[in-house]
Amino acid sequence: MSRVLSAVAWPYANGPRHIGHVAGFGVPSDVFSRYMRMVGHDVLMVSGTDEHGTPILVAAEQEGVDPKVLADRNNRIIVEDLVALGLSYDLFTRTTTKNHYAVVQTMFETVRDNGYMLVETTSGAVSPSTGRTLPDRYIEGTCPNCGYDGARGDQCDNCGVQLDPVELINPRSKVNGETPTFVETDHYFLDLPALAGELSRWLDEREASGLWRPNVIKFSQHILDEIRPRAMTRDIDWGIPVPGWEDKPNKRLYVWFDAVVGYLSASIEWARRVGDPERWRDWWNDPEALSYYFMGKDNIVFHSQIWPAEILGYNGMGEKGGEPGSFGELNLPTQVVASEFLTMEGKKFSSSKKIVIYVRDVLARYQPDALRYFISIAGPETSDSDFTWAEFVRRNNSELVAGWGNLVNRTAAMIAKNFGGIPQAGAREDVDQELLDEVEAGFAKVGSLIENHHQRSALAEVMRIIGSANSYVSKTEPFKLKAPEQRERLATILHTLVQAVADINTMMSVFLPHSSNAIDAILGGAGDLAPMPRIDEATDLDGGDPYPIITGDYTDLRPWARVPVTVGTPIEKPSPVFVKLDPEVVDEELARLADE
Repeated sequence: MSRVLSAVAWPYANGPRHIGHVAGFGVPSDVFSRYMRMVGHDVLMVSGTDEHGTPILVAAEQEGVDPKVLADRNNRIIVEDLVALGLSYDLFTRTTTKNHYAVVQTMFETVRDNGYMLVETTSGAVSPSTGRTLPDRYIEGTCPNCGYDGARGDQCDNCGVQLDPVELINPRSKVNGETPTFVETDHYFLDLPALAGELSRWLDEREASGLWRPNVIKFSQHILDEIRPRAMTRDIDWGIPVPGWEDKPNKRLYVWFDAVVGYLSASIEWARRVGDPERWRDWWNDPEALSYYFMGKDNIVFHSQIWPAEILGYNGMGEKGGEPGSFGELNLPTQVVASEFLTMEGKKFSSSKKIVIYVRDVLARYQPDALRYFISIAGPETSDSDFTWAEFVRRNNSELVAGWGNLVNRTAAMIAKNFGGIPQAGAREDVDQELLDEVEAGFAKVGSLIENHHQRSALAEVMRIIGSANSYVSKTEPFKLKAPEQRERLATILHTLVQAVADINTMMSVFLPHSSNAIDAILGGAGDLAPMPRIDEATDLDGGDPYPIITGDYTDLRPWARVPVTVGTPIEKPSPVFVKLDPEVVDEELARLADE
């Protein structure tokens, strides 16, 4: 058994999250975490809402509310959506807790005291009309390196070079299109050059492991080529105060400095909540523990450079030396698991341009496992992929309903009609044993693919096995075995089938937890194959405002292996698990999209 940290990207709380977000960080992390728990690893899956920074201020100002009010509302919406999707967090919290503030400030102080924070005077972008500092990502212009017109103020997505807003050609505000004014201001900068040697060595080791996705490791190594200090504070009054700059109330820690520290602060909060305040150290201080960070590709730089650099600086492992602080020596990421982008009907998701469908809108009209299935089988795992309503309906109807759902329904229906419960098998023929062997072999193959973050291939393998089971029904034709002398053969076939279905359902449970629980109940189980998350109304541990958290009990698990079905278990005539969608859904959804 290993300890496994599933560090899941923190959704930003300036609004509800769309399906492109959960395709990058949500479903992949949950599939992985559920599988790793089932094979016996001690998994800690943490995240929360990211609630600081200028975008929150801008959105709050547009609505005429306090930024905390906006963050509170969107935090609850996001929590409800992620629970409805079945994401099995041990703790999903937020960055406005007092615990998070304290952990972030301790990290900053240690990195600073170890010599890896520099105070420099720089040019900050300010909105001429409001006087408010503009975040780097709210400024765009032409990249000075490659000429791409659409580079952001922090990096160019076309060539990958890191930028400062003042370097952009013809910079403009994405808020209102105006040209920003640049003023001199003092900020703390993370001394990345002093940490570059250790960062490079770490990335080289990661590449040598052969485990990282090629797009992630190459991009991460590329951004080291022009590494330079990066600002870790901002001129803003919404965020975490900067230790030592208490006399400068309009200085706050950069939202991305505080957000990535959230993986640590959430682990500490979790340990405190379960009554064992030091238990988080099992995942952070033990060099044998493993950690996997899940996100979309636009966040790679923060997880393969900025966060590792913060850890190295905190540990005192750069050119300037130093000593770890009270958290002890912290582990670097084992793997940064970044997905590519999900587009929608051939266009990039954009809430401002109304090219979007929010998670809660999908879940209000369709089954959560229909969305989870699409993301798992056709998501942006290693290349951009496109969500279309036509493909969503096709996969739901032809694969979930006609493939998996049909196998479950006819297996249970034949058992209910002919025996009323799982029958005793007689002597098996080769065709029976071949199916059982093929299904059982799926545990190792599918499991290996999930563990190595090839989830599309893993689910495709499960669907291939389902195809074999459906072919078995066609070969053996149990529906034709009606004579008394054929009853033993019928019992053997149906016992073989229900064992295969139960095994497949175990494999499916990590991908489709809702329907797997329903199928488990159809097969006479308790309907608890896949433990589900819940929302708790929590009190801030350090006296702040109460807030909802996602948590759950994932300890009572069935193994990732064949569990023999029990002869005599009652099985009744089933109702369909999956809902077949009317093809008219496509036109309805496209019309709804056009009207927004």
